[in-house]
Amino acid sequence: MPPVDPPAQRGLPPEAYETIPGSEYRPYVPASQSLAEFTLKAVVIGVLMAVVFGAANAYLGLRVGLTVSASIPAAVMAVAIFRVLRRGTILETNMVQTIGSAGESVAAGVIFTLPALFIWQRSDPSIVVDLLQISVIAGLGGLLGVLFMIPLRRYLISREHGKLPYPEGTACAEVQVAGDAGGSKARLLFAGLGLGALYQVLANRNGLGLWNEGPHVQLPAKAQIGGDFTPELLGVGFIIGPRIAAIMFGGSALAWLVMIPAISLWAGDATVYPASAPMSSLSSGEIWSYYLRYVGAGAVGCAGIVTLIKSLPTIVESVRLGMGQVRGGSGGAGSLARTQQDLPMKLVLGLAALMAAALWLWPGVPVNLLGGVLIVVFSFFFVTVSSRIVGLIGSSSNPVSGMTIAALLLTSLIWVALGLNDGGAATKVAVLAVGAVVCISAAAAGDTSQDLKTGFLVGATPSRMQIGEMLGVLACAVTIGFVLVVLNESYGIGTVDGLAAPQATLMSLVIDGVLNASLPWGFVLIGVLLALVTEFVFKLPSLAFAVGVYLPVSLMTPILVGGLMRRALTRKFGKSDDSSGGGSELAEKREQGVLYASGMIAGAALVGVLIGGTIYLVAQVTGDAGAASLWQVGHAWMDAVPGLASAVGTLAFAALCWMLWRAATRKMAA
Repeated sequence: MPPVDPPAQRGLPPEAYETIPGSEYRPYVPASQSLAEFTLKAVVIGVLMAVVFGAANAYLGLRVGLTVSASIPAAVMAVAIFRVLRRGTILETNMVQTIGSAGESVAAGVIFTLPALFIWQRSDPSIVVDLLQISVIAGLGGLLGVLFMIPLRRYLISREHGKLPYPEGTACAEVQVAGDAGGSKARLLFAGLGLGALYQVLANRNGLGLWNEGPHVQLPAKAQIGGDFTPELLGVGFIIGPRIAAIMFGGSALAWLVMIPAISLWAGDATVYPASAPMSSLSSGEIWSYYLRYVGAGAVGCAGIVTLIKSLPTIVESVRLGMGQVRGGSGGAGSLARTQQDLPMKLVLGLAALMAAALWLWPGVPVNLLGGVLIVVFSFFFVTVSSRIVGLIGSSSNPVSGMTIAALLLTSLIWVALGLNDGGAATKVAVLAVGAVVCISAAAAGDTSQDLKTGFLVGATPSRMQIGEMLGVLACAVTIGFVLVVLNESYGIGTVDGLAAPQATLMSLVIDGVLNASLPWGFVLIGVLLALVTEFVFKLPSLAFAVGVYLPVSLMTPILVGGLMRRALTRKFGKSDDSSGGGSELAEKREQGVLYASGMIAGAALVGVLIGGTIYLVAQVTGDAGAASLWQVGHAWMDAVPGLASAVGTLAFAALCWMLWRAATRKMAA
């Protein structure tokens, strides 16, 4: 006889952080309880958020090369909106954040790839870019990402519960549950939210910029150590714990403390492709950009293949369970609890086949049948990789661009091997189209995976969330083409004085490099070897290590600090932080820390998106492409006394750590 669901709780249970079978976890809203979820007001609010977050992140990503995950800001805004309306369930709140965050993920995938078309167009007028082409590629890629994630849900979300921490998905659940439960939990969460928001306003380079939030120390031989000391990275580190944080930092430390000095000393005054200047004249950041990105791309691609091979048995089983729905067997939706019902596999397979046919036949994606097949195969592969990566480190640090580079490398090589490379613009555009769809599908799948984890914890209905993800994808796809065209005409995408589009510029270099036989393969192969040694010699998860190699050490340092704080909390209040969850006191302190960290992530991410949106609106009104400088009131003194600005930034981050530690360890009222 199956266990009876308990009544709704006042917060997430300790089992939300423990390694137990997903079938034994009892969500905040029991499966037996039916609340309003997929309602008109939730859909309308979510669609509006998808459009707004997509546009804001498109501008932000093209300008600085980074996007801000919208899952937590969307959750916070949904909680606030429904509190103002004084009506709305926690499942409606979850639906709003599900739809709203999908827009940001599609925008991220688009701006990492498709702006390469604008870059090529300046030197080759035969390359035509239009709004419909961008929107259709964005929509098809995003839908493929959502669809391919559906058969993986039972494995990644349920079976791997506790093994994959899903920091942002867990934080979203804490936000929603605290908003619904109220009391001390809500106060703790919103205290963290206020601190994260205040810190972001004061420290963000595009905010007031009162101190240097990214201090670094230059070491001999161009080695470098430093940190982007932000609330969201500290919070992510605290949530994911010490092991994953340490492995990621190890990869980044190897890149910045060993490989960059080695490359610099090896080359000396020589000029090594792809850089066009002597190695001795390049900074640490330039060496990372020119060479370590390729090493990281090779490592991420190889680690992804290893992860996929190791996961094949469980993936096959997940697909087999889904196929039971097609055959109408015991795996059908009718025999499952509400919280375990996915969209029917027959519908998933039919839509995926339709998407593949559209990519092949629609002239706006200039690929032949081989290109259509590659899109489907690569998309499924990188959807699997992306969905697992966000379970480890969250969506904000998901190296989608690294996966896209790997997909472009493989596609370009296949084109060359089959003699399809005619050296013309059509070949470049076809290869980019494959990479763009793969990139967008990987970004959308990462967001879908994170959102489904949130739904798993709070007790949402997966099938309704999957429909919501598709609505968010389509809402952003319809508008993102217009956004890119307007930004290109206003500022110039890929220009020195406009929007730099760093990822898209790198994608164009990769495609040109392979098709013209000028890619630095040696650096790519170094990354492959690093991933293999990590996985099979040191027996460590190569994917987490590869992500550390690919991303700057400045991102990994605060994540490591957060992980070490979690370790210190475990040592103080319990003997271990394993699957048993430690003692009741440890579980209580851990929950307090995660709640406060979730609030810090939410506040910082929300203000980051608002700053990006404000910059965009001010720039549109004033016509000033450098409108971001309007807010940087602290930059004058930082430029005058850089050492002091870095010291102040370090002290401010130390104060942030102290606030998190105090929130986690203090005694709370019942």
